[in-house]
Amino acid sequence: MSENSFTGPFTPVLHSQSDVEAAWRRLIQPLGWSSRRLWLMLIGADDRPVPRLLEVTEMPDGLDPDAAAQVAHFLDRVLDECLPGGRLALLLCRPGAGFPTAADRSAAGMLYDACRERGVPMEVIHLATDVAIMPLPADSLPASA
Repeated sequence: MSENSFTGPFTPVLHSQSDVEAAWRRLIQPLGWSSRRLWLMLIGADDRPVPRLLEVTEMPDGLDPDAAAQVAHFLDRVLDECLPGGRLALLLCRPGAGFPTAADRSAAGMLYDACRERGVPMEVIHLATDVAIMPLPADSLPASA
C-alpha cells in the first residue's frame, strides 16, 4: 500500500458524485496502470477529503465475495481508526481502455454489497482505465453483481 498527499490548497467540498469524479480527475494523474489497484479517499463529516490518499497496489484480477468482504473489513477499520463519522470514495483502476467490463462491474457490485453489509458509508465507486475515469453507480450494475 502506498500513500499520496494532496499538494497545494486543494480542499473541495464533495456533495455529489460529480464532485467526487472531479476530485479523482484532478488527483489521479497521469492515468495508466500496469495492474489492478484501488485508491481510497477519506471524506470527513464536513464533506471535505482528508489530504491523503491510500493506494492498495495488489488487487486481484478477479475479485470474489470473500476478497470483497476482506476489503470492506479493511475499509471499516480505516474509517474507525482514521476518521470516525466519515465516509469513503473508492477508485478501481485497471490497465486498458474502453467501457467498464463485466469484471469491473462485478468487482464494484461485490464491493458495494460487502460495504453495505458492514455499514461502511461510501460514495459512488469510480473506475479509472488508462484513458478515462467514469462512475460505476450501484443502481447501474446487474442484479447478479
